[in-house]
Amino acid sequence: MIAGAVEAGGTKFVCGIGNEQGEIIDRVSFPTERPEITLPRVIEYFRDKKVEAIGIGTFGPIDLNPSSPHYGHVTTTPKEGWGHYPFLPTLRKEFDVPFGWDTDVNAAALGEAVWGAAQGLDSCLYYTVGTGIGVGVYMEGRLVHGLVHPEGGHVLTRRHPEDRFEGVCPYHGDCLEGMAAGPALEKRWGVEGTELPEDHPAWEIEAFYLAQSIANAVLTLSPKKIILGGGVMHQSQLFPLIRREVARNLNGYVNAPELSGGLDSFIVPPGLGDNAGLAGSLALGLRAAGR
Repeated sequence: MIAGAVEAGGTKFVCGIGNEQGEIIDRVSFPTERPEITLPRVIEYFRDKKVEAIGIGTFGPIDLNPSSPHYGHVTTTPKEGWGHYPFLPTLRKEFDVPFGWDTDVNAAALGEAVWGAAQGLDSCLYYTVGTGIGVGVYMEGRLVHGLVHPEGGHVLTRRHPEDRFEGVCPYHGDCLEGMAAGPALEKRWGVEGTELPEDHPAWEIEAFYLAQSIANAVLTLSPKKIILGGGVMHQSQLFPLIRREVARNLNGYVNAPELSGGLDSFIVPPGLGDNAGLAGSLALGLRAAGR
């Protein structure tokens, strides 16, 4: 079976096709512009692909309630033109196939659970740390939805004692995303994170905020794996800093062998690399088709 996948990010869209083994056979990417520009490019890509299902993992917030009249819509995003836009209904008009629909980070969590770093486990969390911060939650073998969907990038944070930065989130100011996403790094230090040296104090502060969220997630959700992806996490020096800070926060309280010995096998990069989101969207499509 060949299925389609759409990883709809705030900066770029990635479309691809793949099979039931999670292999991406073909892919294309283009910038995320207003929907009337972007979605025709998605439609054109799939027009001749003969896919039997399509999975969409998208930036949010989105409506995931199938009984809602706005199911398949992007909701309160500040991204220009996308607020309350009928993303899924627009594609359904063009393709008579089953559709999977979820957040981009939930899709990435699913991809990692099926084919990646959490393969064989029934729970994991996937953090993407880039233009924004999102958290995908896969628990007891399924993706977590509720009143809406997890919005772990906007949890409140305890301020680093040496940090006077005000935060950049337009909704919450100094929430996790406001303090630790890529734009916060750039505004706080005056350059993009990629231009900061590995020993810059920025990374200690970054680890401080991310580790707070991870420790809280361990205490509330008890996942069996934490996977950290996104552009900021390409700074591999962050991993040991975050592991150390998480261990300090937990202070030995959670008694599990996975949390001893440095957390090297518990807090990990994506097993699928930068393909986690697209592979996860593929998995959403396959599941929608019953595969």
